[in-house]
Amino acid sequence: MSAPPDVRARQDGRLSVALVCTALAGAVIGSVGAPLITPVATGLHVSLDAAQWTLTVTLFTGAIAGPVLGRLGGGSYRRVTILATLALVAAGGLLTALPLPFAALLIGRGLQGLGIAVVALLMSVARAHLSPERSASTIAALSVASTVGIGVGYPLISLVDQLAGLRAAYWLGFLISAAALVLAWWALPTEVPGPRPRIDVVGALLLALGTLGVLTVIAERSAWESPWSAIGLLVGSAAVLGVWTVVELRTSTPLVDLRLLAHGPVLRANAAMLIAGVGLYLLFSLFTRYVQTPAGAPYGFALPGVAAGAVLIPFSLLGFVAGKAIPGLINRIGGWWAYALSTVIAIAGALLFAIGVQSLVPVLVAIALLGFAVGGVSAVMPTLVLAGVSQAETASVLSINQIVRSIGFSAGSAVAGFLLAGATPSGTALPPQSGYVTAASWALLPLALSALIIATRRRARTSTS
Repeated sequence: MSAPPDVRARQDGRLSVALVCTALAGAVIGSVGAPLITPVATGLHVSLDAAQWTLTVTLFTGAIAGPVLGRLGGGSYRRVTILATLALVAAGGLLTALPLPFAALLIGRGLQGLGIAVVALLMSVARAHLSPERSASTIAALSVASTVGIGVGYPLISLVDQLAGLRAAYWLGFLISAAALVLAWWALPTEVPGPRPRIDVVGALLLALGTLGVLTVIAERSAWESPWSAIGLLVGSAAVLGVWTVVELRTSTPLVDLRLLAHGPVLRANAAMLIAGVGLYLLFSLFTRYVQTPAGAPYGFALPGVAAGAVLIPFSLLGFVAGKAIPGLINRIGGWWAYALSTVIAIAGALLFAIGVQSLVPVLVAIALLGFAVGGVSAVMPTLVLAGVSQAETASVLSINQIVRSIGFSAGSAVAGFLLAGATPSGTALPPQSGYVTAASWALLPLALSALIIATRRRARTSTS
């Protein structure tokens, strides 16, 4: 017997809030590494390149764990999988907080990356257990949780580090992960019993190996100190991913159903996300680096760590607004127009930055516009990528989209570093102000191209209707 409508609405509301809060906690935990790279290097006496891995390893485990968790939690084992994953995240937080060697910190950060991967499963819960209207808005909010989490996590973690030190900042991450585990245990519904999922172990290992190589080449600038080695690693990673593709197409229980991903709408949505991710994170990297330009430079604002983190609050606020607004826009104007609006707003942010780069207010507005754009793209992407996808494949398809987004963001960050390094005169430490403006202009091409890819989907639909 089904519950009365008012009771069902309250139940949906509680579940929706719990899912979003859990995803937000995972996003905050994932962002812990970024503002602590320098404190890790100085406090644990390791190089900056080594400290950078406290962020890279989180990105890696978040990307790789997604498809595995999608298979483990695709149905009857969804609640168990989510709770077990969050328990591992909490264990990772404890490893980072205790005064252990750097290797233990890296392992802990790797486990914390699972908190990013669990978001696809939370979306699957929303799609399976909420009403269609509540499901759409909740999935959009879950998709933009990473955007909001950055703005919450950066200034908060930086402040705790400044006031109480590195380990205190990691203790905060542990407490947040423990709270997320308790909340999920309380709120997640029990699933209908079903068959035990089977995992393609060989496929998982090949995907992990190939993706690690790609992310290393993209995210680690030091990998390019020997260009031929970097190219060789990239070619080798591509070969491993090629073998993975063959394995996935031949196995009866693939980690990822590549035939489904080959369908036009799903393929176009992932291609658009990859390309847009480059443009969006290129701008994000430029904006955050620009506001921290040291005081001795003839430009910039020399904001310290906490203040530099605080400028991301408008980024998160507008990302949250986008997450609330996009579902309604999709109903009114369609997914393609909502996506196009988001990319146009990102382009407007880039142009505003170029025009008003000498004043803090226009730069803050540009950061806010970028936040809306990132939130908008993230919110509309589940609608685009899940078109025609069955409920059973929801988590798997969204996990692959998450990998695509991670690679796009990593590439955007690397491109930003490459462009600024190229603009920096020999013998100097900083690029000229014009280097930032030129680099920002490079983001316009991928943003426009991603909108064109989604427009192709729209034209295809129009021609067949």
